[in-house]
Amino acid sequence: MYEMFDHTADLGLRIRAADLNTLFAEAGRALFAVLVEDLDAVAPRQRLDVTITGSDHHYLLFDWLKELLYHFEVEHLLLSRFEATVGADGLQASAWGEPFDPQRHELAHEVKAITYHGLRVEKTPDGWLAEVIVDI
Repeated sequence: MYEMFDHTADLGLRIRAADLNTLFAEAGRALFAVLVEDLDAVAPRQRLDVTITGSDHHYLLFDWLKELLYHFEVEHLLLSRFEATVGADGLQASAWGEPFDPQRHELAHEVKAITYHGLRVEKTPDGWLAEVIVDI
């Protein structure tokens, strides 16, 4: 589950999940929900595999979202389905989507960057919580 919140000239994403793997998958979905008006219109036709090394959950989340944003900016790849496995030494993830098609996809916001400001990933009594601010 994710929600968006205003943050000065930026946009915040708050993600909650029962486990860390789902948290990272939902964070990817939240990012693309900011980029495209109707995420359900993005068909999972093309697979992207991502491997990120590291043990700090904050930096893994930042690097994961930065990598996804890179593929959107460079390849114009919209992603709508995400799976992630977070281990002691990093992240193994897959995302599915398709190239941006202006006939079928309406872009919502331009995300310029993922920021470190306010970045948090923490275990809660109900599972996991992450917050990340994106520069729009």
